[in-house]
Amino acid sequence: MNALLQKTRNTFNEYPRAFWVFATTVFIDRLGGALLYPFYALYLTQKFDIGMTDVGKLFALFSISGFVGSALGGAMTDRMGRRAVLIFSLIASSLSALLLGFANTVAMFALLSVTVGILASVGQPAHNAIVADLLPSEKRAEGYGLIRVIFNLSVVIGPVIGGFLAARNFLLIFIADAIISLISAAIIYLALPETKPQAYPNAKPETVAQSFGGYGKVFRDAAFMAFMFVTTLQVIVYVNMNTSLGVFLRDEHNIPTSGYGWILSLNAAMVVLFQFWLTRRMEGQKPMYMMALGTALYAAGFAMYGFTSTYFLFLAAMVVITIGEMIVSPIAQSLIADFAPEDMRGRYNAVFGITWGLAFAAGPYFAGLILDNYDPNWLWYACGILGLISALGYYLLDKTHRAATTLRTEPAATD
Repeated sequence: MNALLQKTRNTFNEYPRAFWVFATTVFIDRLGGALLYPFYALYLTQKFDIGMTDVGKLFALFSISGFVGSALGGAMTDRMGRRAVLIFSLIASSLSALLLGFANTVAMFALLSVTVGILASVGQPAHNAIVADLLPSEKRAEGYGLIRVIFNLSVVIGPVIGGFLAARNFLLIFIADAIISLISAAIIYLALPETKPQAYPNAKPETVAQSFGGYGKVFRDAAFMAFMFVTTLQVIVYVNMNTSLGVFLRDEHNIPTSGYGWILSLNAAMVVLFQFWLTRRMEGQKPMYMMALGTALYAAGFAMYGFTSTYFLFLAAMVVITIGEMIVSPIAQSLIADFAPEDMRGRYNAVFGITWGLAFAAGPYFAGLILDNYDPNWLWYACGILGLISALGYYLLDKTHRAATTLRTEPAATD
């Protein structure tokens, strides 16, 4: 026990205090999201009596509006700093998301989804840039892995609580999410210092036009654009876990909301227990090869849902998916930081957010078309095929990308 405590203490001391303050806000804020987002599709189909195709359209609205918010947030993050942008996004998205719970028509929900999509996405570039600001290159994959552990610790708890609240009144999860976001904003205001790197002494501040004009440089980065394209294919597969899977299991296999919640909790629990261990074991490996391996596991795990029909095998499929996720997620974030110049981290993260925006815009819609009109198992067969194409893309990108060629984990300086 003493050895474990000492090891934990040593790991804690490898990272600056600001990193752990930020990690605390991630846990609290993501707990609110974990209460709400996994149950969106279930809520919409139940309250408004619509099919998954219409749900896909609402997800698309949310995602497309997120492009606007992410673009604003990326420029603001590089120009104004991380802290103010995060606080604004948390407060604004909290209040607007609360209104979603009171929307009584699909049209009103769609209008509010656009507002929430913009406001919620403003803070994402700042969120991703903070870890890159605080940690040196050799510690970033590990640092992002730790953030994922903390993120998923909240997801272990969130879906179970969310399922409990949703079974009584869906409005309760909207209220809980709003309150939790406001608590996160207060912690950032009180305890998190600004992490934006200082400009060179003689450097002139960017104008607003230059801040937004910097996006042109990002889009001319051919290697980064190729990485984004391949990642978009991968994310289209992954988003089904929190959009289509719950409805599929309910409608095709009579799995209740609580059963779906436990599947998501298994995913999160595995990340909490094994993410940090696995990230350290990937030291010295080529990151693009690891991305290919993790995405191939996505392909296998999601395809399993088209071939299995028992709850035990549904859990087994999630185990395969989660191993892939533990490989892919921290490495992807570390690669973005390696691609981006120090003064453009916000904008690179904003542009990379397009991968998720496109995936949420296209993935649930086409999934809905399959679920509503064809054999639902074909959704999971398609996920398997698309995942393998993405895995091949990462394998080929290893020959051309200019980011770090191996993953390293070395002690970081502490404050």
